[in-house]
Amino acid sequence: MRALPVSPDPTRTAIGHRLRAARQAQLLTIEQLAETTGLSKGFISRVERNQTSPSVSTLVALCDVLNVAVGDLFKRSEQLVVRGADAPRITLGGEGMLELLVSPRTEKRVQVVRTIVDPGGHSGEAPYSVSAELDLVYLVRGRIEMSFADAVWELGAGDSLTLDGREPHSWKVLGDESAELLWVMVPATWNGNPTSG
Repeated sequence: MRALPVSPDPTRTAIGHRLRAARQAQLLTIEQLAETTGLSKGFISRVERNQTSPSVSTLVALCDVLNVAVGDLFKRSEQLVVRGADAPRITLGGEGMLELLVSPRTEKRVQVVRTIVDPGGHSGEAPYSVSAELDLVYLVRGRIEMSFADAVWELGAGDSLTLDGREPHSWKVLGDESAELLWVMVPATWNGNPTSG
């Protein structure tokens, strides 16, 4: 029987980074963690840099102090890419605009919409609201005017405005240039399939 070659798995979860993040979230220094667990600072530092692997009992001790479930260290994180060329076109209303959903359709925590608006484009004749507790608009280029019952804001490229999405508001492009806006809504205002255009 011949020995199987041992080679590192490039997809193996690097738990050290997650342990460091958990320690920092608890506002603990390496020195404090070492004191509490009885481990050396150097050993903890090597574990956090993925230069050594702790034994199961050591890992359990670290997780107990850091208030982290051992299994959480090994979960695969999920990354979803939405390519600009593939972003689905949606229609939320308004005049003279192209709206693209740039966050994944299934994302429930946040929704990001890229809106490209022609000169004279606007959100519609009447104020509207969305079911997001937080709505942030960032102006990539152009100028817009955002109107509320008690305030009017003029925004230029690089400006952002944060609002309660449930507050009725409206907006329009100013001047004779197009505008590009990014809308970030928390939580997502719909799940699955917004109206496609």
